[in-house]
Amino acid sequence: MHLIMGKNKLSRFADNERFENVYQPDYFSTREQGFALKGNWASGHFKNSLPLSLELGCGKGDYTIGLGRNERDFNFIGVDVKGARFWRGAKTAIEEGLDHVAFLRIRIDQIANYFSPADNIDRIWITFPDPQPREGKEKKRLTSPQFLDRYRLIGNPNTIVNLKTDDRPLYEYTMAVVKEQGLELIESSDDVYAQLPASHPAAAIQTFYEEMWLGMGKKIHLVSFKLFP
Repeated sequence: MHLIMGKNKLSRFADNERFENVYQPDYFSTREQGFALKGNWASGHFKNSLPLSLELGCGKGDYTIGLGRNERDFNFIGVDVKGARFWRGAKTAIEEGLDHVAFLRIRIDQIANYFSPADNIDRIWITFPDPQPREGKEKKRLTSPQFLDRYRLIGNPNTIVNLKTDDRPLYEYTMAVVKEQGLELIESSDDVYAQLPASHPAAAIQTFYEEMWLGMGKKIHLVSFKLFP
């Protein structure tokens, strides 16, 4: 079983190397030489002038693909450190001709090395991140003040951050951060599927794991807010 899993992983790594919609930059080379697409994603990769939507911690890429299927007026990039996970999303994007969808293998805390305000990042999606529930781990939460500061290095005054989570404490924590930082709350819901229309971007797409959690009776929460005060 472990041998099969290992072979699958190696095969996916090989696929990612040849997929034209996947970027796996070396951190040390980027730090020394910069990243060619930083500030240039629209013309350098997508060959258009559409605004950009990022999904941070995209996992298998379910949400990135879902957004790409539903909306053609944005470019989409799924970001995750584990390429074997988003292999499925990258492959699906190629199979379905979703040329406005790409994937980037990096650590999210290094995101400012790969994007800039010139990339016209209109939206950031954070879907079902690790809630980092242990005391002392708050700085690792993807909606912590520390991470919001990193996003401000690449965003603009119009950038909206969307958190979708099944973790009630993370939802409440994020609501508190929004209030403490004086950020504009665009929308919030403590039960997405009971309170929002089916056409809403937060209700129209379900990840594999989200379907499992809903089957267990869990509620899904949403917080949308402006990145800058």
